[in-house]
Amino acid sequence: MKVVHVVTAFPRHDDDVITPWLGRLLLGLRERGLEVEVLAPAYRGGGATEWRDIPVRRFRYAPAGLETLTHEETAPDRIRRRPAYAALLPGYMIGGSLASIGLGSSSPPDVVHVHWPVPHGWFGALARASSERTAVVSSFYSVEIRWIERRLRWALPFLRWSIESADAVTAISTATAAAVARYTSREVPVIPFSAAISDRPMSDGAGEEARPLERAGPVRLLFVGRLVERKGVHILIRALARVRERVEATLTVVGEGPEAAPLEAEARRVGVDPFVRFAGRVDEEALGGAYRSSDLFILPAVVDGKGDTEGLGVVLLEALEFGLPLIASDAGGIPDIVRHGETGLLVPPGDAGALAGAIMRVIEDPAAAQERVEKGRAHMREHFGLPSVVDRLTACYSTALSRRRGRVPQRTGR
Repeated sequence: MKVVHVVTAFPRHDDDVITPWLGRLLLGLRERGLEVEVLAPAYRGGGATEWRDIPVRRFRYAPAGLETLTHEETAPDRIRRRPAYAALLPGYMIGGSLASIGLGSSSPPDVVHVHWPVPHGWFGALARASSERTAVVSSFYSVEIRWIERRLRWALPFLRWSIESADAVTAISTATAAAVARYTSREVPVIPFSAAISDRPMSDGAGEEARPLERAGPVRLLFVGRLVERKGVHILIRALARVRERVEATLTVVGEGPEAAPLEAEARRVGVDPFVRFAGRVDEEALGGAYRSSDLFILPAVVDGKGDTEGLGVVLLEALEFGLPLIASDAGGIPDIVRHGETGLLVPPGDAGALAGAIMRVIEDPAAAQERVEKGRAHMREHFGLPSVVDRLTACYSTALSRRRGRVPQRTGR
């Protein structure tokens, strides 16, 4: 089976850290015997045309110096901060459309897997139109739905069409599936692509040697993610100030983004700047070191100004692999991973007091926190491990192909 994944961003070189979840997923599909390719926009005129022996087709949509709509941050975030970027959208749609038509010209794929169906559902439809054998699978991540509902209601007909026209539809989380279900009566299975993590054994050092909160010194809190409004790091900084009124604690923030400077200013404003380390973007080795040297992982997501929040929270799964207790906001797809009191603790989004209280709960009862970690690991392996995700996805591909064959009249010879 040949599957082409249509995405907004894909590693521009072998060491690029963007969309690691997608890379692992594609490698997992290839190990199952599928032939996989990627269709993605170019970045500044280029980008790798092969990633770990997986072909990558890059479509051009503007002069090289302007091709920055994607990769560094999501297109909605970029357009929201600088509306002039919207001028790149017509070129993006034309370039992607021509590339999609070309998919069926030589060796048509069996399945075109569309990530971010708004607007990529159009690309999938063009690829399918050029070959009767091709089925379309569309995967939703929630931000595209909220963006349309809050900002682009005129595009609701296109959203409905992108759902109904696909041969199969999936959602990244239970919350996203519910959002999609508002526009269709069809089945919307949850397949958490963003959690297509490796099933490496814990003996590699992740969470094995030093148990959380059993080390001397300040309690070390950790956040990993892009520094954008919806991640809610400003709430975590305010919570740290409250926690430090009772115990010694520090915070490491790993990641970069447009909110970096405002967050540093917020740390100074509440008086915790000496205890917050902004590490910026780090490589895989340094990231592993950050997990291993921390005691508690926090994802304080909020609903941002455009209505976006965390689609799933794959970093929570990474933290579990390293044995860290979890605290996160009860928002978006996070509750699929963090079951309150069972695999971690949930707090209301935007409530620094509640977040500080949850941090103290973990500090004061490390045995219960470690029990939640072990339950979280079991939950992760069962529902989010790479073999499970690949099983569900390949079954979805087979279903889509069966439906496609049922819709397209078979040609008969004379």
